[in-house]
Amino acid sequence: MARLPRYAAVGVPQHVIQRGNNRSAVFAAESDYLFFRECLVAACMLHECELHAYVFMTNHSHLLMTPRTAGAVSSVMQDVGRRYVKRFNATYQRTGTLWEGRYRATLVDHDSYLFACYRYIELNPVRAGLVGDPRDYRWSSHRANAYGVRDPAVIPHASYHQLGPDAKSRQSAYRAFFATPVDDSTLDAIRDATNRGWALGSKRFREEVAALEKRRVEPGLPGRRPRENDDIRI
Repeated sequence: MARLPRYAAVGVPQHVIQRGNNRSAVFAAESDYLFFRECLVAACMLHECELHAYVFMTNHSHLLMTPRTAGAVSSVMQDVGRRYVKRFNATYQRTGTLWEGRYRATLVDHDSYLFACYRYIELNPVRAGLVGDPRDYRWSSHRANAYGVRDPAVIPHASYHQLGPDAKSRQSAYRAFFATPVDDSTLDAIRDATNRGWALGSKRFREEVAALEKRRVEPGLPGRRPRENDDIRI
């Protein structure tokens, strides 16, 4: 089946996933996580892309970002890939690809799914059994968004600023979202949309995106569903 074109919509958040080839590790040491975040910050600044939430897992990463110029997300991921893979291969004396194909992404309706994506991303280490509380995982945006810990990578979305009149009230409101886990139906909706490249949101949102992007943004006629191993489940 032909690949769907990348989303180019400016000002609309995207949930992005990239994983290691054959599910192999893409981070092996603390310096790897630090350098990947450094590459990400530099690329976002260069291409005018705002990063709202992230988590770096051993063999994949999740990002929630809003492009301010057309094609910014693609440019960011290409730049990060070039810099990071070159260093990773040199450090560990390996050759060839590090990533498993193209990154996967979905446009996110900020009215209905934005904070669900924040939670989905930052609760990843909890679902994976690595920590009991998201604040205990170092390589995510949770401590910045929930506790105000300085993180040069994070730029809050406009909807985050609407959570309260000052930083402390916004952080408190944000932490309240994490009192309960993301329900299964929402998890499935986020996973399906991101793995398959569909728009994540209301019917009206999907229709607007389809008209803007001039491409399919939801499933069409029945066909082959990707194998379970094709999807990123965490």
